[in-house]
Amino acid sequence: MTTAGTAHETTTRTGPAAARQHSLREHNLELVARAVFEVPEPLSRAGVAAATGLARATVSTLVDQLVAARLVRELPAVTGGRAGRPAVPLVPAPRSVVGLGLEVNVDYLGVRVLDLTGDVVVDRVVPGALHDSDPAVVLRRLGDLAREVCDVVAAAGMTVAGARLALPGLVDPRTGLLEVAPNLGWSTLDPVPLLGLGELPVRIANEAKLAALAELAGGSDVAAPDSFVFVSGDVGIGAAIVVDRALFLGERGWNGEIGHVVVDPAGPRCSCGAFGCLEQYAGKEAMMRAAGLPPDAPLAALVALLTERDAAAPGETADLPAARALGSALADFVNLLDVSTIVLGGAYTELLPWLRADVEAVLADRVLAAPFVDLEVRAAQAGPQAALTGGAREVLRAVLADPAAWV
Repeated sequence: MTTAGTAHETTTRTGPAAARQHSLREHNLELVARAVFEVPEPLSRAGVAAATGLARATVSTLVDQLVAARLVRELPAVTGGRAGRPAVPLVPAPRSVVGLGLEVNVDYLGVRVLDLTGDVVVDRVVPGALHDSDPAVVLRRLGDLAREVCDVVAAAGMTVAGARLALPGLVDPRTGLLEVAPNLGWSTLDPVPLLGLGELPVRIANEAKLAALAELAGGSDVAAPDSFVFVSGDVGIGAAIVVDRALFLGERGWNGEIGHVVVDPAGPRCSCGAFGCLEQYAGKEAMMRAAGLPPDAPLAALVALLTERDAAAPGETADLPAARALGSALADFVNLLDVSTIVLGGAYTELLPWLRADVEAVLADRVLAAPFVDLEVRAAQAGPQAALTGGAREVLRAVLADPAAWV
């Protein structure tokens, strides 16, 4: 069988064939990079050759290029108790090329830097009340914060590969436009130029979708399932649909607006203009009001109140009225999508102990397939402000998809 390595070696060097050789080299670089990045234990050059089917000489040359580009790092050689040349384990290079996650949410601005190992290098989250805010002012503030962070990592010898900007609303990644973000009061906006980040490549994405991508990386407790519905609960409520470890985006990438599923047509008016949307029952501000707390109170205040109520009635769990509304909307999603795992992120991660029983009861009542499948409701593993992590990871995923650009 002809391997990619031997095909590379026999390609001619003139005319169109040279272009084919160049393309094959790029392909092989990606194969080698993925072999290094996507294994639980470090591989040596020989291990990479075995995993990719490339010739050892080809792998050695490509690894040298990835090391020189500071994408891959060589660990100290190990003998493994065998005769012959010691193996040199290969791992993603730390603190070299980094990705930048940016986010505007209703109550904070955030910037997070991740390196190729997945470690957080810098993390800045600035609280704020951004309802009906001026996008030019807010995005300029975020851009200033991002420049400060970029200066910090550049001074430490790192290169920022690009940025992803997470926004809570309908985002068109093809045009780079934010169509509408009801809770921010923004519409028909080109946000990237307002950041003022010059030549840094910046792309925009929906907050919940980036958070779901962060979830795919897994956490310390459990691995992410291959398919799930991710629901991000904050002032607004967004969702993302993951099927076979890839986002399902629909026609324009605008799916997942579960916060605007109508729970009660006679309910209160929503910021989107409709009545009785889920956000008016299970959004963070709505939950605060239902608990008798100020709408802008921190989530910790609600958690403390619910904990006190539990302590006052041992053996019972405090009621959270949002749970049944959330369960109702989730049941619609499960009936439509045939996905059996629901991952709750954002504020819902901390509130899951008071949401779970009623959400699961509504799912059992309303999901047609409930008697035949195990419906699972689980807490997100990606941590706070997961869209920042997802955005930075997406930047680095693009680096891994085209390592030749860095060689």
